[in-house]
Amino acid sequence: MQWKMDGRSKNIALGLISCSFASVVVLSFAAGVLGIRVNTSYSLPLGLYIRTNDSAARLIEFCPVGSFAQQSSERGYRGASFACADGAVPLLKPIVATEGDLVETTPAGIRVNGVLLPQTAPLVRDGHSRPLTAWPFGAYRVQPGTVWVASTYNRGSYDSRYMGPIAISQICRRLKPLWVR
Repeated sequence: MQWKMDGRSKNIALGLISCSFASVVVLSFAAGVLGIRVNTSYSLPLGLYIRTNDSAARLIEFCPVGSFAQQSSERGYRGASFACADGAVPLLKPIVATEGDLVETTPAGIRVNGVLLPQTAPLVRDGHSRPLTAWPFGAYRVQPGTVWVASTYNRGSYDSRYMGPIAISQICRRLKPLWVR
């Protein structure tokens, strides 16, 4: 079966497509202005997260630096954006350890103050069989001006199990869940 459209039908179809595209652009802009972050990564439940001024909020967006920024961007762990200096989107992760906490990195995962966090064992390869290098195994006291981040939601998360501590200066914003699946 072949579909044929007259000129009027084509104009209507193009109009609907244009309106749909414009709506997505406007909604994305509005979400950014309102501080809403759409999470489609596997590190946290899918959904909407909203910016908060609560300095105690344990969910952050941050821009990785150095080789971690390059690796996460080149491998597609982060999409394109103007939010970070390297032209990629920030990572969205929960803070698992703050100043003074004792963090132990082991093949079994990350321990914080003696408690093993689920699904934090570092992987040898990512989902596309590319090699990953774990942060050196050992015990670390969280230093002032740093935090450790890790997803206990997905064992394939790119977080402190590979990057180690994150400087607080790398944090773009703090978030809280607005609507999640």
